[in-house]
Amino acid sequence: MIRKERKKGHVWRHFNSVSRIDDSHPHVQCIYCSKEFQRAIPERMQDHLDKKCQKAPNNAKSQSCQQNNNTLLINFMNKDIVRKKGPVWENFFVIGKYEDSHPNVQCMHCFKEFKRAVPQRMQAHLDEKCPKAPNDSKSISKQQNNINIDINNCMSEEEQKSLLPNGEEIKLHISKLQSLNDITYHSEYCHQLEIRTEEKDEITIFNSYKEAAEKGHLNSIYSLGYYYSQGIGTEKNEIKAFELYKEAAGKGHLNSIYNLGYYYLQGIGTEKNEIKAFELYKKAAEKGHLDSIYNLGICYDNGIRTDKNEYIAFELYKQVAEKGHVDSIFKLGYCYGNGVGTEKDEIKAFELYKEAAEKEHIDSIFNLGCCYEDGTGTEKNEIKAFELYKVAAEKGDVDSIYNLGCCYYNGIGIEKNEIKAFELYREAAEKGHIDSIFNLGCCYEDGIGIEKNEIKAFELYKKAAEKDDLDSIYNLGYCYTQGIGTVKNEIKAFELYKEAAEKGDIKSICNLGYCYIQGIGTEINEIKAFESYKEAAVKGDLESIYELGCYYKNGIGTEKNEVKAFELYKEAAEKGHIDSIFKLGICYEDGIGTEKNEVKAFELYKEAAEKGHIDSIFNLGCCYEDGIGTEKNENKAFELYKVSAEKGVLDSIYKLGYCFCNSIGTDINKIKAFELYKEAAERGHVKSIYKLGCCYENGTGTYINEIKAFKLYKEAAEKCNVKSIYKLGCYHENGIGTDINKVKAFKLYNDAAQKGHIKSIYKLGCCYENGIGTKKNETKAFELYKEAAEKDHIGSIFKLGCCHENGIGTEKNEIKAFELYKVAAEKSDLNSIYKLGCCYRYGIGTEINVFKSFEYYNKAERMLINLK
Repeated sequence: MIRKERKKGHVWRHFNSVSRIDDSHPHVQCIYCSKEFQRAIPERMQDHLDKKCQKAPNNAKSQSCQQNNNTLLINFMNKDIVRKKGPVWENFFVIGKYEDSHPNVQCMHCFKEFKRAVPQRMQAHLDEKCPKAPNDSKSISKQQNNINIDINNCMSEEEQKSLLPNGEEIKLHISKLQSLNDITYHSEYCHQLEIRTEEKDEITIFNSYKEAAEKGHLNSIYSLGYYYSQGIGTEKNEIKAFELYKEAAGKGHLNSIYNLGYYYLQGIGTEKNEIKAFELYKKAAEKGHLDSIYNLGICYDNGIRTDKNEYIAFELYKQVAEKGHVDSIFKLGYCYGNGVGTEKDEIKAFELYKEAAEKEHIDSIFNLGCCYEDGTGTEKNEIKAFELYKVAAEKGDVDSIYNLGCCYYNGIGIEKNEIKAFELYREAAEKGHIDSIFNLGCCYEDGIGIEKNEIKAFELYKKAAEKDDLDSIYNLGYCYTQGIGTVKNEIKAFELYKEAAEKGDIKSICNLGYCYIQGIGTEINEIKAFESYKEAAVKGDLESIYELGCYYKNGIGTEKNEVKAFELYKEAAEKGHIDSIFKLGICYEDGIGTEKNEVKAFELYKEAAEKGHIDSIFNLGCCYEDGIGTEKNENKAFELYKVSAEKGVLDSIYKLGYCFCNSIGTDINKIKAFELYKEAAERGHVKSIYKLGCCYENGTGTYINEIKAFKLYKEAAEKCNVKSIYKLGCYHENGIGTDINKVKAFKLYNDAAQKGHIKSIYKLGCCYENGIGTKKNETKAFELYKEAAEKDHIGSIFKLGCCHENGIGTEKNEIKAFELYKVAAEKSDLNSIYKLGCCYRYGIGTEINVFKSFEYYNKAERMLINLK
């Protein structure tokens, strides 16, 4: 199946789909806290995991506020950093307690005293009132939650002097949205030392920058650093690049301060140092460097060497967004969309994405497409979504190429086209997009948009699995289990499921349980199977909750506990798990773990049947046939059996045959009945094998064939069908379809009797009474007749009467004999009616009554004539 996730594909692993799986925005539920979302929107789901779900593990949380924000590769830090007081405090003596938030302070320049320190007032004093305050104390700095950075004067005097006569500045700097390897040289920016703009000799330009840098030209030091960083005109040397950026940064060059921060953050040309990176971004930000203000926001947003503060991050994004900084406009949209540092406002988010998209910001074009696709902050418009993904895809955005493939695959905003979907997945996969590699594997496995090629599918799953894609590790395990595109290897399959399970993949945890119970790639271990299903169930996996219920019901890997089984079925059923709805119905029907309630059972079967659950359709038919939890309706029963029979359910094919044979909900048609029994029997349905034997025995819908009947009873008997064991005993006793073998007959009756088959208990009594296949034992015969009689077997009631009348295996008791004959006679037993006539005639257990005697003889005679 093709994966349907968008850019934030991995977020779906932490939610269970409650509604249809193929729905693009299904009803989902958090697997950790069970919070439900009526309409799944990935950004809202991720925001829930990041901020609201107290049970969500760290690997469920996002590692940046937008998946593919290439501005910085950020590692979250868990250490708590104590925030220092702002630079303004360096110009004041603390007279009160330093740890007080507002101590008594005194200006160190003019000794002006402030009874209660307020940073804004202190800075205003330095800027406007203190006559002795030095210039460096008058720079505007940020004080915790009051952020006001001057961005109007971004160039130092030395930078201004470095302008070309025509006003052009040398602008070779690292783009905030690109890694160092993605930066290109803009030949229109050159140095003023006799380098013409048309010069294309990189070595000459490099040497010119080097010569100017040695003479202290600030922009040339910076540009030389860039040339070393990219290996332009010289060998790449990140250490030298770092040293040059450091030198220029020390002289106040803003872009160098910014790039130096980036080098410290990434550990390029020096050891990684996030504290220095933060300080450098802060320094450049205070001088109005837009990219640094933005990156400072990133630091506060993610707690990089400072306390995490989304409100400050939001204010920083907002400040530079107002100046037209496109990345900040995008980030601001994300903040509004997810309630980061501000109240959630999807309409504002949409407007900001739209604003940045109009400035050709690719991530914003992509997110705008997501807004239109999901109806976030605007009306849903899949056509516009498709067009936006297409625009971003044409600009090389890999996620958009992937989403465009999903659009073609699912027919979102465009006609469904599996070939184009395949081509787009392939294009994105070639660029290393993991979800696309996975989906490409699915295409090859299932022949979607391309000829089926299981070997390629296997190779693609393997490639993505090596990049730690859990879905691919799982699929790779499945390939080894089934031998798809590779040699079947259950040990490798088990190891892969185990690997993905240890990384938290719920499907793999569930499959690990299956491996343990089936002994796939490992020894059978019911306890470990139970523990695996329990682990996945705790994480909210519905299939595992269901399986755990089955384990408690049957005592597999744990003590049998029908109450827990019922509770687990109920939990999964309430979340829409169809098998659990069905099992819950069985619990109510049979009183398993709860009080018996046939009405509820019927309702649950009906609910699951309406969702297409085949076993429930069958059970619903049984309810209508027998009036279980509803009024009896044989016509509905027949129609339901027919529906499930057409889906290949053997029980339903058997039941349909039974309906035709006995005119249940339809006209009698014994030929159809025979054909249906035969169809199900050929597919191994035991009851149908028995019934087919009956058809050959009695000529129902076919010719009588006792030999075939014997073979069919034997086949079903070997599969433990009790009725067939009994029938086989009768055939051996009477030589029907085989030679007479009374010893075998006795053993078969005994076998069936031990399984509770009443007719076999009666027959076993006959064997002991008459010494058929065993030694005669009238006491055992009496006990067996009594056992069967207590279960209302009419023949046994009659036989028990005979035993009491004649003292067979018990003391003679004619009164009891008479009472037993009377009970059996009331059930229309011919022998008992005749015997009752004898009792009245001869006064056996009752007074002589000739008239009653004649009445019973006459009744018996009429019954005998009717039988003939």
